[in-house]
Amino acid sequence: MSNIALRIASGLVFVAIILGGLLISKYLFAVLFIFLMTAMMLEFYRMTMGKRNLASQILAIATAICGFAVSFALFNWNLSTRFLSLPIMMLMTIPISAVLSKDKGHMEDYAYILTGILYIATPLVFSNTIVFKDTEFNASLLLYFFILIWCSDIGSYCIGVAFGKGKKQMASDISPKKTWVGFFGGLAFCITGAIVMMLSGLFEYPWYHCLALAVIMHAACVFGDLFESLWKRRFGIKDSGSIIPGHGGMLDRLDSTLFAIPMGAVYLSIVGLL
Repeated sequence: MSNIALRIASGLVFVAIILGGLLISKYLFAVLFIFLMTAMMLEFYRMTMGKRNLASQILAIATAICGFAVSFALFNWNLSTRFLSLPIMMLMTIPISAVLSKDKGHMEDYAYILTGILYIATPLVFSNTIVFKDTEFNASLLLYFFILIWCSDIGSYCIGVAFGKGKKQMASDISPKKTWVGFFGGLAFCITGAIVMMLSGLFEYPWYHCLALAVIMHAACVFGDLFESLWKRRFGIKDSGSIIPGHGGMLDRLDSTLFAIPMGAVYLSIVGLL
C-alpha cells in the first residue's frame, strides 16, 4: 500500500473512531478523550525526557486523568466544585516529587512535565464545557469543530502538496514544507466547511460569526501544528510516535486540535453564542 493510500485509510479509521466517541455515548466520549490525552502525554514525555523521572511522568498523567474525570462528573452530575480540589492536590505533588527525586541533574524535566499538563491535558479537560449544558450531553458543536479542523488540515495538505512546491515558506526554520499557499488553501477549505454547515443548519450562527470562527480556528490549527513541530525539531525527531500508520503519533494527528478547539470555544463564548 502506498503512503498516500495508507494515510487515507488510517485517517478514515481515525475519523470513524472520533465520530463514534462523540455520537454514541457520553461515557464513550470520556473513555476516548482520556485515551487520546494519555497517548499524547506519553508521546510528549518520551520525546522530551525519555524514561527519566518516570514516576513523576506517571503522576502527571494520573493528575490529568483525574482532572478530566472530575470535570466530566461536575458537568454530567452537577457535583460540587469542591471535588476540583482532588486534581489540584495531585498537581501539587509533582513539585514535591521533584524534591524527593534522586535525580537532581535534570530539573528541566519538571518544566516538561508541567508543560504536558498545560499543553495537552488542559484543552481536553476543557472539552467537557463544550459537550455539556445543564448536565445534558450534546457533542454536536465539538463534532463541528472537528469538521472545521479536518477541513483546515486537508486543505493545507492537499493545496500545499499540489501548488506549494517552491513557494514562499511560512516558517522554514520550524517546518520547511509549510507554505503560504498551503495556509490559504487550508483557510479556503475551512471557510467552505463553515459555510456549508451554516447553509445546512448545523451552524445556527450569523454568517459573519461563521466566517470569523473559520478564520480563528484555521489560524489556531496552523500554530498548533507549528508548535508541535518546534518541539520535534528541538529534540531531533520526525514523528512523536507511530500509533497511526501514515500519520505518526497521536500528538502528530491532534496537535492542531489542542489549539483550535479552545480558541473556537472562547470565541463563541466571548460573542455570547456558547
